[in-house]
Amino acid sequence: MSTFSKFPRTFWVANVIELLERWAWYGFFMLFANYLTGSSDMGGLEFSQSQKGLLMGFGTGILYFLPVLTGAIADKYGYRKVLFLAFCIYTSAFLLLPLFSSYVAVFLMYLYLAIGAALFKPVISATIAKTTTEETSSIGFGIFYMMVNIGAFIGPMVTLLFKGSSHLIFYVSAGIIALNFIMLLFYKEPGRDEKEKNQDSLMKTFGVIFRNMSSIVKDTKFLLFLIIIAGFWTMYHQLFFTLPVFITQWVDTSALYNFFSVYIPFFSANYSPAPGVMDAEFITNFDAMYIILFQIMVSSIVMKMKPLNSMISGIIVCSFGMALSFASQNVLFTIVAILVFALGEMASSPKITEYIGRIAPSDKKALYMGYSFIPVCLGNFMAGYISGGVYQNISDKVTLTRDFAVQKGLQIQDGLSTNAYFEEVARQVNLTPHELTNLLWDTYHPSRLWMVLLAIGLIAALALFIYNRITSKMIEPESH
Repeated sequence: MSTFSKFPRTFWVANVIELLERWAWYGFFMLFANYLTGSSDMGGLEFSQSQKGLLMGFGTGILYFLPVLTGAIADKYGYRKVLFLAFCIYTSAFLLLPLFSSYVAVFLMYLYLAIGAALFKPVISATIAKTTTEETSSIGFGIFYMMVNIGAFIGPMVTLLFKGSSHLIFYVSAGIIALNFIMLLFYKEPGRDEKEKNQDSLMKTFGVIFRNMSSIVKDTKFLLFLIIIAGFWTMYHQLFFTLPVFITQWVDTSALYNFFSVYIPFFSANYSPAPGVMDAEFITNFDAMYIILFQIMVSSIVMKMKPLNSMISGIIVCSFGMALSFASQNVLFTIVAILVFALGEMASSPKITEYIGRIAPSDKKALYMGYSFIPVCLGNFMAGYISGGVYQNISDKVTLTRDFAVQKGLQIQDGLSTNAYFEEVARQVNLTPHELTNLLWDTYHPSRLWMVLLAIGLIAALALFIYNRITSKMIEPESH
């Protein structure tokens, strides 16, 4: 308890703000892929998988690119003002997003939301850094990341209760993020020294940032590491971009539904879109639950491992977990696969930041840490492509059903929702929807996507292994 008493009030306020922000973000984001591509009779927009991949990949990629600029804005104008602006954008974006249904309008609204998130990210991280000392930083950031995961877990569990109306999902997130206006009343601006209170014009500051970026590019070792780690993030983001859609389209969740209906009926009553079916987002949210339960244990195991060794091991485990998540229609198999994925994630993801801190020149640590967003940004762009065009061609149930109908020469009326179209195809070939799903699975093998995801992850792990072998001789003397 003596350690906890060393944290100032602003540290705890910032942690509550982070928890609420992650709650609001994941509350909608875990459901976003199915909202974009879902059948119109279920409140979905019926965008194609390619459209979804481009929107989520580009929009979220921009979100992770902008903090290098928004951090400079916060340093110039003050953390409190930028947080207030971020919450204004967040709240208005959540309220406005469900009012649009055209692709361009939804895309622009998501970019607007991403700007709010990009304003928020560097400020809250900097606040935690400034309200901890060398003595308390380890436990301080541990508390911070715990808040991230608690928020990520609670968010979907709450918004799924309101899934009867797709608009309510966004309004719940708006309400949660609006609570941060109250928290802002208790937020005290952490001290900024004169160097941070930049007196230059904003454009001049941005010019310095981009010049620094060019100097980062000249560090071949650092740049190569960032590119390799982008492969990990490409595979990782399928948890949000693709897995909820895959589970909705292909996985038989009846065994889980039956278990909960007997032992914990609250879950089967509230996290089920139809009898015998569990919400896909409820299942993918097991990842956040696993992290809350096992992160401390995994961290203690990998604590003494060199960051690169931990990353390589974690990425390999992660890759198999993600690949296996797409390999079966059995929901229990999927849940175990998500556990494998989560264990790899816990071993690899935290070590990325630690490694960047180690390889950064002593006089440029802050600069290098600031650019650690690059692989996340690139990973989102590439994840959008995999989740979009690649998924649509290999695994998309809507696409495969239309191909099947053409092959069979079926005549289907225009204007049907995707669910109604599927049911009409099933009726014309004298199958139940469940039987047609199994026939499509056996005929077109949509699970083949697992090979793509496994290849991406293992190539990243192999590249990191080679990188480690090449650079270890340069790093080793530093440890003596």
